[in-house]
Amino acid sequence: MSEPKGRGADWTPREPKGRGAAWTPPRAEGARRRLDRGARDERRGKEAPRRRPGGERKTEHERRGKEPPQERPGGERDDRASGKTERRDELAAFLRSRRERITPEDVGLPGGYRRRTAGLRREEVAQLAGVGVTWYTWLEQGRPIRASVQVLEAVARTLRLDAVERQHLFRLAEVPDTAAAEDSCQLLRPEIQAILDGLSPMPASVVTERFDILAWNAAYAVLFPRTAEVPASERNTLLYCFTRADCCSAIENGADQRAALVAQLRAAYGHHVGDPAWTGFIRRMEAASPEFAAMWATQNVARPASYSKVFRHPLYPRLEMTSISFAVQAAPGTRMVVYTPVDDATRAAMERLVRIDPSEHHFPCWPAHQARARDLVTA
Repeated sequence: MSEPKGRGADWTPREPKGRGAAWTPPRAEGARRRLDRGARDERRGKEAPRRRPGGERKTEHERRGKEPPQERPGGERDDRASGKTERRDELAAFLRSRRERITPEDVGLPGGYRRRTAGLRREEVAQLAGVGVTWYTWLEQGRPIRASVQVLEAVARTLRLDAVERQHLFRLAEVPDTAAAEDSCQLLRPEIQAILDGLSPMPASVVTERFDILAWNAAYAVLFPRTAEVPASERNTLLYCFTRADCCSAIENGADQRAALVAQLRAAYGHHVGDPAWTGFIRRMEAASPEFAAMWATQNVARPASYSKVFRHPLYPRLEMTSISFAVQAAPGTRMVVYTPVDDATRAAMERLVRIDPSEHHFPCWPAHQARARDLVTA
């Protein structure tokens, strides 16, 4: 072996500057200190700290002092992050599919010959919607960003989404759709009204999850004649049950039914938390009825079920029926409620009532209540 260039045969390597002969590399020094610490703990009766086999580092959950997410049967992780990720991935795939179906010519842009993507480009969607290119790109990539109602409305208009697609977009983005309640009446097809009319003399109606009454038949108007007389914003089952005077209420056992209705509303509210329309309605009900406010505070929940109803009419003091409801697939978020007479006498009474003059359906106290209502409105 040749000597280092420029050095004689008696050359020996010098010690590192500032370090003595006992100097050891830092890694070896750290190992020695750990051994000394372990021996000291052993003398003191303490268990020496254990290192992972192979020198593995602690996980992020261990460093933070938290338990790692548990595995559910089937390997599914029990944490909210997995559901959030799946929702964002679904949102990203939905936006891409809607973007790719629109051609540049559809929105007045030149098509060109060197387009590598089907439909519009991301920057074109962002430009047409009036949002940032980076923001929309992140949204379509499924990144955890927040979207406002105004921005999603602009994206929905640009992608030419229909009512169902728009609701799907807002639901995936977890943003309340303020237009959903306003468009709910438009989702009802004429065939639904034909079905309601065919059920007469059984009273029937179509209501939303918030108990807004969207459609009804003549038999329903026999029991609730004010339905057709009030504005659409006043057509609500809960509003009727909690604010109607007992003397002219058509529900004989209303006290037994109100708690169940509020519990159903609370269960449905879980799908609309933060929705301004729902929040405003609940605040309105709490202000109008202390009884509703007390029931709402109990946090009781229930699902729609079959109930025994006892109605009354100015001409018939007792009409016993059973209610049953089922979802209307043609109008998502709605259900049809049908009241079936429990005996032949009730059915015969309803057959007669649907043929008489509508003015006969009001209780004697109705004119006085109408005058008081007009005074409150004009005051």
